[in-house]
Amino acid sequence: MPMGYMALERLRLFAGAGRIPDRMSATFANLTVAAARGVLLFSTQMADESKALAKGLQRRDPELLDQLIEQYQQRLFRYLIHLTASRERAEDFFQETWIRVLERGHQYDGKHKFEAWLFTIARNLVIDWQRSKKMQSLDALLEPEDGAPVEFPETKEPSPLHQVLSAEANSGVHASLERVPAVYREVLHLRFHEEMRLEEIAGVLAAPLSTVKSRLYRGLEALKGAMAGAQGGAA
Repeated sequence: MPMGYMALERLRLFAGAGRIPDRMSATFANLTVAAARGVLLFSTQMADESKALAKGLQRRDPELLDQLIEQYQQRLFRYLIHLTASRERAEDFFQETWIRVLERGHQYDGKHKFEAWLFTIARNLVIDWQRSKKMQSLDALLEPEDGAPVEFPETKEPSPLHQVLSAEANSGVHASLERVPAVYREVLHLRFHEEMRLEEIAGVLAAPLSTVKSRLYRGLEALKGAMAGAQGGAA
């Protein structure tokens, strides 16, 4: 077989092999583009819904308010119970919160999640009430070093978070949570019950992200101690 023909065959094979990674690269590129478009579409839909919600609140749409109460009533009431440790007070603040939503709906601009704005209103009402009664506000319950960087010790033992999540099915966890100081209980509730991101919690609390992290860690430690105490007492 002439050398020229063999060389052409080798070149043809080499060129064919080179197409494989090209096709794979094209496939991955298409998948990446599709995923990016999906995220963009979801974000756009969320933004459109928030804008529509903001416009409805500005109009004081009564049907919209009914829908929001139906959608968020359980979450809001549960948050207020954790915040006040009193069902009666939670009921009062629940009613007052929705009145404020109706009165101040024009202040919601749709740039943030509605639930974060809703919880901020509820929290401010509780703080105002505490101050009017000359009680300690939630922020006054902070430890002196709160807000400072927290060092997470290296240990082979299960973390407080792991222990809390493992004991979630235990009915005693809720009773133990009530023994955690309100300033920490609030962050635990927002993080694990409402599944808010730390940045969203910082927005509700109007506090730096470092403060949120500090309260979350100390809250987990306090809950761990409360649960251990409850188990020891039961024994």
